[in-house]
Amino acid sequence: MAAGQAAARGARAVRVYLSAGSNVAPLESLVRALAALRGRFPDLEVSGAYANAAVGFEGADFINLAAGFTTGLALQQLLVELRSIEELCGRGRADPKWAPRRMDLDVLLYGDLVGEFAGARLPRPDLLKRAYMLGPLAEIAPDVVHPVAGATIAELWARFDRGAHRLRLVALPPAGRC
Repeated sequence: MAAGQAAARGARAVRVYLSAGSNVAPLESLVRALAALRGRFPDLEVSGAYANAAVGFEGADFINLAAGFTTGLALQQLLVELRSIEELCGRGRADPKWAPRRMDLDVLLYGDLVGEFAGARLPRPDLLKRAYMLGPLAEIAPDVVHPVAGATIAELWARFDRGAHRLRLVALPPAGRC
């Protein structure tokens, strides 16, 4: 059994990277989500936060960031934890996919896992197409090798057409201010 597959079943600790984004009270929502993530995953590492245009619908700009941490949770358990954090931030499970939202937490990489697991496709298919995922991930995981592309995240980001996908760095307020 591959190491990633063993980790998906919760057999050992694995490094996870995710994207967090919001365009409804985004600063407040991200601060709340990061506090919840830090409470569950003390080794949480977080990129800068970036404003970017909504993708797939007309709406306010999103603010997105990437986060990484180590967990012994199986993928299915992790997805349940992430959904509870989204709900804590005010996201409803019935909210439409292509619409404004308070919080969106998407697993980008779960170790070296490749395939469809617990309803999640890994690595996240749009990771290599979305600047708001790839750019922030390159800040915190430049040397991680994408398990399908076979290149490091830094290499993939260096090749990315950034001119077509503008990101603007924004400051998150300290945890206690929202």
